[in-house]
Amino acid sequence: MNWDKLEFGVIPTDYMYIMICSDGENFSQGHLAPYRKIELSPFAGILNYGQGILEGLKAIRTKDGRIQLFRPEENALRMKMGAERLCMPCPSTEQFLAALKQAVLANKRWVPPSGKGVLYIRPLLIGSGPVLGLGSATEYTFLIFATPIGSYHKSGSTMNLYIENEVRRATPGGTGGIKSITNYSPIFRTVQKARAKGFTDVLFLDAATGKNIEECSSSNIFIVKDNVILTPPTNGTVLPGITRKSIIEIALHLNYVVEERDVSLEDVLAADEVFCTGTAVDVIAVSSITYRDKRVEYRRGKETVFCKLREMLTEIQTGLIEDKMGWTLLID
Repeated sequence: MNWDKLEFGVIPTDYMYIMICSDGENFSQGHLAPYRKIELSPFAGILNYGQGILEGLKAIRTKDGRIQLFRPEENALRMKMGAERLCMPCPSTEQFLAALKQAVLANKRWVPPSGKGVLYIRPLLIGSGPVLGLGSATEYTFLIFATPIGSYHKSGSTMNLYIENEVRRATPGGTGGIKSITNYSPIFRTVQKARAKGFTDVLFLDAATGKNIEECSSSNIFIVKDNVILTPPTNGTVLPGITRKSIIEIALHLNYVVEERDVSLEDVLAADEVFCTGTAVDVIAVSSITYRDKRVEYRRGKETVFCKLREMLTEIQTGLIEDKMGWTLLID
């Protein structure tokens, strides 16, 4: 591998983890298998009714060559929450963590050197059994597979967001607060159109009023005004991001005021700083937001609140400072 040219894309690794259970039962014993295509019935619940939950996390190599995960138990708990919503059995937290360790260790030669990238890990829970009537699948499959990746956005880059005024990402009472696989493809076209106009991503508004921002296609959003940090609440339409949660806890640790509340269009257009968080995007500054015919630019630079928060998070994730939060899990 030429780690210096690593991009954000699919590079098949050596092994994946598989665990299967029937409807009405609990997951028990899984196993590693060579990475390969999987077979599914055309009637599989995942294919016909979208019964599936995904997760995403990273294995990171530290400066001294160790491999660690960042808050993987949070991914396990979030998958469990999503599985309950979609009437699916789910591996326990202990099973989830054990499977992660096996999958990462089996693929550890694919974990990039420190500073060159990470091993992106995709846990996936799907209704794999056949079903015709509207209802749950007869069998469920839990998979973990991985790929080495570089940055989602180029190093040093920022985001230029476009506020979408017509299409909504999530609705009250829907599945916006879980990582259902059905949440993503309905906004592909909207994001594609925005990127064709030169924007990095789309910032979606709430479905109830159309007056408050919620999140981007694959990341949570924060604004800073007069050193106060604001972010939309996770009230069912906003995903409870793990990076989001970590940034809030770091901000509180550093004695910033953090408010989780509705963030209006007026709030975001008057902000001093804006940044986004997510497993794929990490923590990235927003340089501008465009709403209709108005474009607003935001403060950037080393003295921003964003930089201070990102620096501490990155140092914890990469082992550069002691993890006093207890967030990292050393596996090799």
